[in-house]
Amino acid sequence: MKKLIALSALSMLLMNCNKKPETPVADPVSTDTTTATEKVTDTLGPKSFCYMGITGKDTVFVSIDDNLGTVTGKMATKNSEKDSNKGELSGFKSGDTLKLTYTFAAEGKNDNKNDIYFIQTKDGLSEGIGERDAETGTKYANEKR
Repeated sequence: MKKLIALSALSMLLMNCNKKPETPVADPVSTDTTTATEKVTDTLGPKSFCYMGITGKDTVFVSIDDNLGTVTGKMATKNSEKDSNKGELSGFKSGDTLKLTYTFAAEGKNDNKNDIYFIQTKDGLSEGIGERDAETGTKYANEKR
């Protein structure tokens, strides 16, 4: 039964990630028949990305919406030896780095928060690894590293 639920959740996530908002593109009007027309591409609109990572028996699913550097999304982890969790991502993009706060429910507790940094490349996401602040446990001790 758990496998069926996990497969259903995975398929719903992948279906939602493949949805792209349709934006109308105006047909260019040419007054000269010898000029070539180029297709107008909207580079300022929101962009959505989906990622899935598997390490051993552990899996992570990430869905990100980037709207001019303001990033929101969802993340879910399925761990084989520990409790799984799922929650919301929010933050911003600085260069190729996504600086996000992950608000999630795990082990019967809601509103857990954890800062997560990702490096975004053409091949996917790589999670930043760093020393945590001893007081809060959520923030990176040295954000410049």
